[in-house]
Amino acid sequence: MTVRRVVPNLHSENPGENGEFYGLLGFEEVMDRGWIMTLASPSNPTAQVSVMTGDRTAPVHPDISVEVDDVDAVYEAVRASGAEIVHPLQDEEWGVRRFFVRDPDGRVVNVLSHRRAHGPSPAPGLPRRGGGGAAEGWPGAGRPRGRWPCGGR
Repeated sequence: MTVRRVVPNLHSENPGENGEFYGLLGFEEVMDRGWIMTLASPSNPTAQVSVMTGDRTAPVHPDISVEVDDVDAVYEAVRASGAEIVHPLQDEEWGVRRFFVRDPDGRVVNVLSHRRAHGPSPAPGLPRRGGGGAAEGWPGAGRPRGRWPCGGR
């Protein structure tokens, strides 16, 4: 198994302000789904932080996301270990296959792989900017921002 990236997921009722703040630290928006925004370093695209109001398809908010090369193999290993699966393995509309597991201290870990059918990411481990839209949460969501104005993930 290969870990491609690890991203902290910050919970916020005001993701736009957080996006502006992390922009001051050099991050640029690379994905905005309306309920989650991911920011990345232009010089090191796998250095990322996500800000989210909640998770659209899961019952809990993940604390951290870990992208792996084979999510199915990791899912089987985690299940066999007896760890608590919080959200089942499933394909999501934005191009990832994922599940959530609770770590020994109770943190929720989002384990994911990008599905190949959506093509390569703009940079290794970097998600594509996603749609979103004003109806999905934030005013102006979905308008092109950042260096990777492609749709998809």
